[in-house]
Amino acid sequence: MQNKNRFDRAGDEDGEGARPSPPKRSRDLLAPRVARTILVMALISYSVVILLNILDTPMPTRHTAVAIASLVVVLALQLRHSEPGANRAPLRRRLLTLGVQAALTYLPLLIFRAEWGAMAGFLAGSLLLLLPPRVGWSLYAVVGVSLVVPSLIEHRSVLVTVYLCQSTLLTGLVTYGLSRLSELVGEVHAARGELAHMAVTEERLRFARDLHDLLGFGLSTITLKAELVHRLMPGHPQRAMDEIQDVLRVARDSLADVRRVARGFQDMSLEQEISSARSVLSAADIELDVKVELRPFGARSDAVLAAVLREAMTNLLRHSKAGHCTIDAEHLGETVRLTVANDGVDSGYRDPSPDSGSGLANLGIRVRAIGGRVDAGCVKGTKGTTFRLVAEVPAHSEVVQPPFLGEKLILRPGSVSRITASD
Repeated sequence: MQNKNRFDRAGDEDGEGARPSPPKRSRDLLAPRVARTILVMALISYSVVILLNILDTPMPTRHTAVAIASLVVVLALQLRHSEPGANRAPLRRRLLTLGVQAALTYLPLLIFRAEWGAMAGFLAGSLLLLLPPRVGWSLYAVVGVSLVVPSLIEHRSVLVTVYLCQSTLLTGLVTYGLSRLSELVGEVHAARGELAHMAVTEERLRFARDLHDLLGFGLSTITLKAELVHRLMPGHPQRAMDEIQDVLRVARDSLADVRRVARGFQDMSLEQEISSARSVLSAADIELDVKVELRPFGARSDAVLAAVLREAMTNLLRHSKAGHCTIDAEHLGETVRLTVANDGVDSGYRDPSPDSGSGLANLGIRVRAIGGRVDAGCVKGTKGTTFRLVAEVPAHSEVVQPPFLGEKLILRPGSVSRITASD
């Protein structure tokens, strides 16, 4: 329909296949910024503690300068390793930066002894961040145990040795945890934006489907009756006036259908649609047989079957040259089945409308959304080929899954083709 194309054009105005990006509000970015700030402040705080230990240790000025320079480089490497997506960098680059950090972690131990041992915690965290889990956790443990060596060389007590190993492993865990937390917060906020965009897109698709399903039948009816009035006017003016009244009624109903789109046409009923079908098919000189054997059933299922019948009538008027149509509705246990068949199959018929062809797919989406199924196709019998549409829905339905997007209905001549998620 023209309305649907308008939606399509609106979605393409921002570029070929591009999605318009909603402006990001500052408060939407607050949580990722806070998480990143906490991570940076924690790394800087650890570095300051190590700096204070070095400054408190008597050593030549040149050694102190080397220690400060090495500390700055290690902090810069750690900030780089803690960036989101750092583990997706090329392996060679990751190994190079890890090698530099390992060298600046262990070589200064020869000069600064245990006071430099806390830097091994950064290395342990980087190994967890940049390497695969099995390798990373193994090397993480090796780094923790390696702090036993400087303690033995300096003849430190067992308690000090345990403290160095434990603090190294703890620093690695804190570095790894805060880095991953910062990355996950950013991913969650990005996912929230994607979910919001998907919700808007789904609502646009629902609106387009509803316009197609609700207005298609009304507009087809108006066209049919207008043609009938044109033929009746010269010889049967009174009947033409009656048909004009019908056109006005259908036009008012179509206007009400537009308002009904916002509610998802939940107030439609199968009984009303059968009555409308009788009137329209009678005006089109199409025989109609109706067989309804129903007990009271759920309003949602009733509305969905009403939409199925309306689309079946729309297709009959627009896409076939039927002379006879049957409508059967019955209970099958806890299921309600609606069958619509007509003898208007014409392989040479082509609808001139450029906007036809999505109604049956829409029905498949609606019916499956409440746990039902739809079959549609051509069936060969003794009296020729018949097009048959069968819909089955639970008598008391609830939404069991969200509608599928981008599905298509494939009709195979000579058999009934079921609409499934895989088609």
